[in-house]
Amino acid sequence: MAEASALELIDVSVARGGKLLLSGVAFTAPPGAFLALRGPNGSGKTSLLRAVAGLARLHGGDVRFGDLSRSADPEAFREAILYGGHLDAVKPSLTVRENLSFWTKFYRTKDAADRTQAALERFGLDGMAEVPAGQCSAGQKRRLGLARLAACDRPVWLLDEPTVSLDAASVEQLSTLVAEHCLRGGAAIAATHQDFAISESRSVDVGAFKPRAETRSGGGAEDDPFLQGFDRDLGEKPTGGR
Repeated sequence: MAEASALELIDVSVARGGKLLLSGVAFTAPPGAFLALRGPNGSGKTSLLRAVAGLARLHGGDVRFGDLSRSADPEAFREAILYGGHLDAVKPSLTVRENLSFWTKFYRTKDAADRTQAALERFGLDGMAEVPAGQCSAGQKRRLGLARLAACDRPVWLLDEPTVSLDAASVEQLSTLVAEHCLRGGAAIAATHQDFAISESRSVDVGAFKPRAETRSGGGAEDDPFLQGFDRDLGEKPTGGR
């Protein structure tokens, strides 16, 4: 894992579909911390995580991790981030092992084969490692998606509702895994309604950063929800934080 640093959100604004969702978001996740993003569905938790991860552009402000700036050098910044979204990011035609191996290569993980095997065992997937992922149940696919956390080496975890489709035992496994990551000096931020048994944890209510009045962001293709995943700038345009 890279040297421990704090993840700092500085006056961040997030828009979707031409509408400003969050404004003036400012908080810090120090090394070893777990932050739970709280708020009702549609409050902007997912949009905030995607913007921090570099999957959608910042409407304003900046995010820093040590000397890395999300706005100034998004490519280098993304090297610190592991993002787990709503979807499991599982290819059904690949085996369970091949899916996980792909992610270790994507994140350029050292000792990838050993870490892949250890992650499969940890999430109870070693017995079906050579089975096509398309034959997995919803819970098994979810565990496979989360096995990336154990297999890949990134200091900052951004997790969007990571306990969906998990049974109680798997939720406990995930909580333990996140706690171990934090004990090693990593940081984790999760949009979740689940409580995690982690000593250095606190909640952030995204409702505190809701704009006071309905505000349009100025629109543009990059804010169009139908074009999510096809952002061309990914934070490379100047924003209010630069």
